[in-house]
Amino acid sequence: MPDSKANPEIYVSTDIEADGPIPGPHSMLSLASVAYDPDGQEMGSFSVNLETLEGAEAHPRMVEWWAQFPEAWAECRKDLVAPEPAMQAYADWIEALPGRAVFVGWPAGWDFMWVYWYLMRFTGRRPFHENALDIRTYAMALRRLEYRKSGKSYLPKRWFSEQRPHTHVALDDAREQGELFMHMLRENRRDET
Repeated sequence: MPDSKANPEIYVSTDIEADGPIPGPHSMLSLASVAYDPDGQEMGSFSVNLETLEGAEAHPRMVEWWAQFPEAWAECRKDLVAPEPAMQAYADWIEALPGRAVFVGWPAGWDFMWVYWYLMRFTGRRPFHENALDIRTYAMALRRLEYRKSGKSYLPKRWFSEQRPHTHVALDDAREQGELFMHMLRENRRDET
């Protein structure tokens, strides 16, 4: 069994923005991750805005949704990078982390689907393997409540960072949810001792 001190888990809080419900017919617009060590210290971040996929189109409902957030839309359309070099750089960044990367998201099912598809399509690499931790599911287990009673409005205020609003800018949201997860993880570990 590998030594957890020599190969610690690195929690990679990740958020994506997209223009549709699934990758392929639609595009991932931006990707951001913030890495945390097991003690909750931020180790670094990665952020990139991507060019849309060739032949893909924005879903009409997502066009309407983005119209509500013009500042976030403008932010995710700056300094665009083609998907292949963007994902190569992202995989390199994850693999350079000093430990085993664990994808962390809210909802992990959504964000991980996009990240995994793009990584496989453009790099053929699996730096997370299939390790994806869903923060809401973690909250459900911590609080011993039903999943439907584990949304953000049900969570204790002490788990949230007051200075982190949800902006729909990928890097902001990755940091916001990363801090939320690390507060939960620290509290859970305190309860074990």
